[in-house]
Amino acid sequence: MDSFVEQLKRGTEEEFTEESAWDGSAVNTTNNSLPAVYLPLLPRYLLHPTTRGRKSTEFQETKKACLNYIQDALLQHQWQRAAEFMTNYLETLENTSAEQRMAAPEVCLEHVFHLLCNGLIDDAYQNLSLAEGWRYGEQTIAQDKELKLIQAYKGLLDYYNWAKKRKAVLELDGDFADSVEQEMHSFFRQAAVNLKEIIKIPGVWDPFVKCYVDLLEFYEDYDEVRQVLSEYAYNSKFPPNPNAHVYYYLFLKRRGESKKTLMSVLKILHEIVPSHELMLDYNAMLQKSKKRKHHRLGLEIIFTLLDFAGWKEHVKAWSCLAKQILENSSKHLDWVREEWNSRKDWWPAFHFSHYLAKRNWQENESLACEKALVAGILLGKDCKYFKYVSHEGCKAKKEKFRTMKKFVKKHSSTHLRASGVLDSCTHL
Repeated sequence: MDSFVEQLKRGTEEEFTEESAWDGSAVNTTNNSLPAVYLPLLPRYLLHPTTRGRKSTEFQETKKACLNYIQDALLQHQWQRAAEFMTNYLETLENTSAEQRMAAPEVCLEHVFHLLCNGLIDDAYQNLSLAEGWRYGEQTIAQDKELKLIQAYKGLLDYYNWAKKRKAVLELDGDFADSVEQEMHSFFRQAAVNLKEIIKIPGVWDPFVKCYVDLLEFYEDYDEVRQVLSEYAYNSKFPPNPNAHVYYYLFLKRRGESKKTLMSVLKILHEIVPSHELMLDYNAMLQKSKKRKHHRLGLEIIFTLLDFAGWKEHVKAWSCLAKQILENSSKHLDWVREEWNSRKDWWPAFHFSHYLAKRNWQENESLACEKALVAGILLGKDCKYFKYVSHEGCKAKKEKFRTMKKFVKKHSSTHLRASGVLDSCTHL
């Protein structure tokens, strides 16, 4: 042991820097051809707290350095070097320090992530099975939670095997199919137990939740799915997670729930992520409602959606906005005015510049047409975006652009000029 301690102290191996340490969020090796794999770990507040103010012994410092070298070797695919350090590091299991004991499973997960990145599913499963049996003296709460994480990843691989067997059952018949189906049920039981345990702990567990839900839906345990997804989305102990609401909404939609129920889920999602793609679904449901307040909210949602750069070239979003502006300009002009007044100083440059008109026309005629209609109604026939697109459309002898010019000339002057929304065209 003395020679090993001295070797570490002399620093004959490459120093392990803080920047290259495992940060708990991704597996990324030095092999640039392999993509990073983002998989969940325990939330940091569940990990065992660091003891402050206590001076580490020489033995503990040596173990810490050895762990760093193991992590470094794993990240660089130096398996023989990692194994040599691991032989010495195993002595840490005899240490009474809870912090040191907790580190061993994390090394296991790093190795498992690497194996998964390289498609070595069986090897990863074997490593998790070994780690599942580790014990470090008296079991602590923190150790128990980390053990559940290891078991959850094992459950994830059980789910993978279950999915393969499910596919095989559909392709087979006879006694052999019955045998495979029994194996499939076995993997289901193993996966369900471990996946269910991890999602009881507050955290973001999207991969585990999706797999667990798939298992339950296959066996038509819809009540359990509803309870799991509702808890995942609405339990205040869990961190805010838009995906939790998306999973719940998609499940309810598959089950044919009422529009009222679906809208209640999307209402919360809108508050969290107003730019989410499901806002188009939400807007469509609101527009089909008979309630006046829903129509008002729908107009707000579609305007808000187009505030985000990711939606600037979305044809359907612009089509929805054009339709709703036209529907409301005669009945509820104050709604249109209210939404436009908060945007008239920056939307013209953001959406309706001459440069964008030229680019949109060249790349996507349908998009340019929808945007030109909105620009013409909101800013008038002198708006540069509208003028360029309508001119190019008429030059191409396309009748719809002549119709649009007449429509905008009539409606922008009779309905919108009185509201003051046309004042902004001077900014273009």
